[in-house]
Amino acid sequence: VGADILRGGGNAIDAAVATGFALAVTHPSAGNLAGGGFMVIRLADGAVITNDHRERAPITATRDMYLDQAGNVIPGLSTYSHLAVGVPGTVDGLLSVLDKYGTMSRDAVLRPAIRMAQKGFVIDRDMARDLEAQLPGMQKYPASMQVFSNQGKPWQPGDVLVQKDLARTLDLIRKRGRAGFYAGRTADLLVAEMQRGGGLISHADLSEYQSVWRTPVIGQYRGHQIVSMPPPSSGGALLVQMLNMLEPFDLKKMGYGSADAVHLMVEAERRAYADRAEHLGDPDYIKVPVERLADKLYAKRRFADFNPARASRSTDIGAGSWPAESPDTTHASFIDKEGNAVAYTTTLNLSYGSKIVAAGTGMLLNNEMDDFSAKPDTPNAFGLLGREANAIAPRKRMLSSMTPTIVVKDGKTLLITGSPGGSTIITTTLQLIVNVIDHGMDLSDAVSSPRVHHQWQPDVILYEKQGLSPDTLQKLTERGHQGLTPWPYPRGIGDANSVMRVDGGFAGMADPRNPGGAAGPTR
Repeated sequence: VGADILRGGGNAIDAAVATGFALAVTHPSAGNLAGGGFMVIRLADGAVITNDHRERAPITATRDMYLDQAGNVIPGLSTYSHLAVGVPGTVDGLLSVLDKYGTMSRDAVLRPAIRMAQKGFVIDRDMARDLEAQLPGMQKYPASMQVFSNQGKPWQPGDVLVQKDLARTLDLIRKRGRAGFYAGRTADLLVAEMQRGGGLISHADLSEYQSVWRTPVIGQYRGHQIVSMPPPSSGGALLVQMLNMLEPFDLKKMGYGSADAVHLMVEAERRAYADRAEHLGDPDYIKVPVERLADKLYAKRRFADFNPARASRSTDIGAGSWPAESPDTTHASFIDKEGNAVAYTTTLNLSYGSKIVAAGTGMLLNNEMDDFSAKPDTPNAFGLLGREANAIAPRKRMLSSMTPTIVVKDGKTLLITGSPGGSTIITTTLQLIVNVIDHGMDLSDAVSSPRVHHQWQPDVILYEKQGLSPDTLQKLTERGHQGLTPWPYPRGIGDANSVMRVDGGFAGMADPRNPGGAAGPTR
């Protein structure tokens, strides 16, 4: 869809918006209308902006809404219940971006998604397997089973998935714009679903919701400009902070996948993720010290206790400080012939979100409320810890790890990247940038090379199978790294669909970890 839009004369923003709506049809595990996302845009004239259409907590949300009378987290309430659903932001965000920077009509960018929902698309083997695995969690929701099962049985490869209700929902957006989602029939059906299941989203929540234009986080790394997403994403600040920690070291000389390189990156990640837990949250509710976290002098102080020969312990690493002053997401990257570039990451949170389809709309609902800190220092579904900065509050946006990023060299876009993967998003984006800049990889190798991940707590290094040699594993163990653990899921870490400038134009690369990904050339 995105390639067709570019071929038809649209710009990168048109292509990103059309793809966003199409993903709601063809990639229900993460593409969505009832979720949220972030978009980083670099225009042909060099201007950089971001759109935050992250979900918000409902007006009646409360700080302790997922705790029992003893103050303990109630399992499943923030992930698989109507109370898990945040106020959706995707539709407002995509329409706002299109209105401000697009060149095509709402009708033109929505028609491909509507057509695929009405006429259906062929389910491939990967999606059939994925949908079958989701059915047990959907069985108590009749509207979910109506769409994502074949009369209660799993869809098979080669079947055609038709989504008439979703087509009607998309068509209302085409006809009425924002009012076709946040008011009228769709809003009534969504609120009715909330009332039926004990959820909190109201008409007032929907009518109040607005996406936000924010100033990007910008850093410098070895002569490259890094443009990434600001809070409520933690991605941009942590990415720049970690690159600042790595910059004094010769990663190229260390070599890709060496014990020295892995040890260095893990120690940077350990400190950055500790800062995430303490300092990151919704900037509309708390003062987030982005400039401090992204400052090179701060990174130097933060990394002053780094020992090249010995692993630190996460229990000994707290958040940095300074003197007081007055587990599913999807990513797409776009560039057009004029040089407009878009990095777009969107999500329902966990795969297929809450598993709940709002009856009559065809839309899967998110479970983003789990990304708040239900209780200080209590891990969410991705094992991430949070504190006061990310506590639940009415209308507040929950913290995210999504890291859509654009890398600029000599005034021109070099790389557009990002990834799904919950807490692994930031480290995936970091490694892809390091692969390109430090290790000189072409885009194919940079995207497909094995990855590792560390997030402070739990204190383990996750690595893709065959991603670290026996010699490297032995050396890391000798340095004191504990909990070296092969990545337990079949798809690997991240899904970094990226675009990179090459001689004569641009190359696109779909991450081979996800069989459903694709790179779409425009000619």
